[in-house]
Amino acid sequence: KSYRLYAQPQDRLKETLFGRFGKRYSRDFWALHDVTFEVPKGQRLGVIGRNGSGKSTLLQILAGTLAPTTGGVSIDGRVAALLELGSGFNPEYTGRENVYINASILGLTHEETDARFDAIAAFADIGEFLDQPVKMYSSGMFVRLAFAVATSVDADVLLIDEALAVGDIFFTQKCYRHLESLIDRGVAIVLVSHDTTAVTQFCNQVLVLDHGRTIAHADAVTGVRAYFALQRGVETPTIDASASSSAIAAVAGAATPAVDGLPGWPAPEHVPPPAAAT
Repeated sequence: KSYRLYAQPQDRLKETLFGRFGKRYSRDFWALHDVTFEVPKGQRLGVIGRNGSGKSTLLQILAGTLAPTTGGVSIDGRVAALLELGSGFNPEYTGRENVYINASILGLTHEETDARFDAIAAFADIGEFLDQPVKMYSSGMFVRLAFAVATSVDADVLLIDEALAVGDIFFTQKCYRHLESLIDRGVAIVLVSHDTTAVTQFCNQVLVLDHGRTIAHADAVTGVRAYFALQRGVETPTIDASASSSAIAAVAGAATPAVDGLPGWPAPEHVPPPAAAT
């Protein structure tokens, strides 16, 4: 995905007027460039990277709210997206009204939403605030309702952009348990998060982005280590899911070389397993 950047506001007008004559008053900024991956049914891809690396742009392209400049996206089935907080909601309307609005945006009919409404309200668990304008909601209440709607539409692909970061720990655990049930039904999940512990525990593949380019596409532990190497300014080779074991060892370490070279990193056996669903 490329954007045109202008040094001065008037340069937009100049390019509109004189662009036909070959004049250029802008420069291209590539928010995403040459990013390729596949997420099979029932798999979880975590997308991590520093601020401005292109994570949210990637999810917007997958959700269809942003068109790529080059390349394309192929998705088999219905997509549900939980992007930036408040997207798809009208702050002046009540939570109940917004359930129907957001569900219709995600492809449900009014009758289908009627059939799911009780389950949505029960999962959100915001009580009498369901009939209050959402502009009165806390960020936690907002994400409760948004998550409940997004996961109720029987989507084949679910996109989540940092939404779970604003909920309390108990609701977050409840969300991950629900996501596990969706995975069992074959839903593919793409999760953008800065919570590397959650990514390591929940995702089986990780895509690491930096300045719009893929730094690593590998298993969760290897991907997280590549991300920390990036943060520390350590040069690492680009790793993809099909990389040889020797290439992966350069970042993850077959025994302890990468751990010794980058102090403070946990070895894979020290990464805690996912909490059991109850």
